[in-house]
Amino acid sequence: MDFSFTPEEDRFRAEVRQFLSKELPSDWTFLEDEFADDHTRWQFVIEFKKKLAVKGWLTLSWPKEFGGVGASHLTQTIYNEELAYARAPGRDIFGTRMLGPVLMLYGTNDQQNQFLPPIASGEIQWCQGYSEPNSGSDLASVQLQAVDSGDHFILNGSKMWTSRAHVSDAIFLLARTNPSAPKHKGLSFLLCDLASSGISIEPIPNLAGMHYFNQVRFDDVKVPKGNLIGAKDEGWSVATALLDFERSGIEYSAEAAKTLEELTAFAKTEKRNGMLLSESESVRQSFASLYTQIEVSRLISYRIAWLQSTGAIPNKEASMGKLFGTELQQRIAVFGMQLLGLSGQLTSKSRWAPLEGLILKQYLLSFSTTIRGGTSEIQRNIIAQRGLGLPRK
Repeated sequence: MDFSFTPEEDRFRAEVRQFLSKELPSDWTFLEDEFADDHTRWQFVIEFKKKLAVKGWLTLSWPKEFGGVGASHLTQTIYNEELAYARAPGRDIFGTRMLGPVLMLYGTNDQQNQFLPPIASGEIQWCQGYSEPNSGSDLASVQLQAVDSGDHFILNGSKMWTSRAHVSDAIFLLARTNPSAPKHKGLSFLLCDLASSGISIEPIPNLAGMHYFNQVRFDDVKVPKGNLIGAKDEGWSVATALLDFERSGIEYSAEAAKTLEELTAFAKTEKRNGMLLSESESVRQSFASLYTQIEVSRLISYRIAWLQSTGAIPNKEASMGKLFGTELQQRIAVFGMQLLGLSGQLTSKSRWAPLEGLILKQYLLSFSTTIRGGTSEIQRNIIAQRGLGLPRK
């Protein structure tokens, strides 16, 4: 089995690295969502996204007829890996990797012409409206009401944990258009302008003190019928197709690799009890174990990209990548906090904080990684049932 890349793929990786080295500050350590609580700083993310769009990278794997480059799945994976490793902003997962492909599958020509170009050019920021106060993993239980009222729908209800809603222009959401229909029926997939009358957005700060979660409330909000994607009451198939596009996984190993490298550099310079941390046998074994796990996660993601290149839709494989990758990120965060010791609890506001408080942020954020995007429990169920053929009970 040949795990090497083609010369063209190697050249593309080098080009992406060169671009990131030129466009990002040399001391760049920020996580993109650190900027989401500040509209002025968020403009850096928007401008960086537009630079990616000019390069044609924002919609790298989109078909050419929709404004993309038509790149291979592996090329797209290389791009995602390099941006994640560099912690580069502007990847726009909601627009380019979720909504865009769904519009290509289910949107009308008019909808594609209206909504795809602004995504491809980086001119619009989308967010996702799935979870609700009483609906998370059980997505089919959403209760946001969308009442048919002639040429538009009227929305009432709320969405919870809506990432970046406060810096977004629009939201794609799942709403109940037929309350009397069975659970997975009577749902519709709608696009809504967040500037619409009747929308209010309330912040939900996370454990790290960062604001990118929100609760979005809808009070008699009008949505044009032209913003219905797919058939009315058949939104479940649209919503689940979108989730297939969301799950790739290379970011998990790339982000983990970057953090482990930073912790390695720290261990080579920090002394405890007169000895460098890197000279400790237990520390060295932990580094070796985590490095090996990163390579496993990386190869799982490459296999997913290969499967996609054959025309297959990874299902259990995507769950394997998500499960292993997110739990790996948690293990690295815990190890990082242990390695840094008590000083690891210092925030970035302290000049004594090692690695500028980055590990503390990642540790606090890591608790959500095995919940959002499908919990670890759900991923294990998928692997057991669809991978191993085990019964539901």
